[in-house]
Amino acid sequence: MDNLETIFNNLKGSFDKEEPAIGHEARFLKKLNKRSERSRRSWGQGIWKPLLMAASIALLIAIGFGYFIEKPTTDQQIAKISPEASKTEFYFANLINEQTKLLQSESSPETKQMVEDAMFQLKKLEKDYKKMEQDLLNGGNSKFILSAMVTNFQTRISLLQEVLQQIEQIKVINEKEKTHTLI
Repeated sequence: MDNLETIFNNLKGSFDKEEPAIGHEARFLKKLNKRSERSRRSWGQGIWKPLLMAASIALLIAIGFGYFIEKPTTDQQIAKISPEASKTEFYFANLINEQTKLLQSESSPETKQMVEDAMFQLKKLEKDYKKMEQDLLNGGNSKFILSAMVTNFQTRISLLQEVLQQIEQIKVINEKEKTHTLI
């Protein structure tokens, strides 16, 4: 606090107490507006405008190349590693899709829970299969992984066939009960 008082005491008498001339504020604002207009015009008309346009075009081209250059799919990468695995996958995938559609079409109130459980198990097996695909692409033991992939497909097909057989048995039992109650 003493330092402040000392400073003000030393500056005593040197303060400018005069008021600015009339219209000073208006002249000041006018100059300020002119300066900001010039800086806006110089930004848009100077060297910056072409540079900004060139940078924007370069960015759009880079994004375009990234969008149109396709990375090989997982299936394409696996086909490069093992063409036989790709063919096997195609065969099993089609068979599983057909069996899955059949299973879903057989869903009824009596078999709904069984179908939902089977679909849940199929999703788990599919997730395991995707992990095996990534392991194969990451350079794992290809013979072992390919064998596990085939086993995964076989497990899914067996699961589907087993559930379809159980559904068929339920249908037969229901038919017998219907005919028995009619007699």
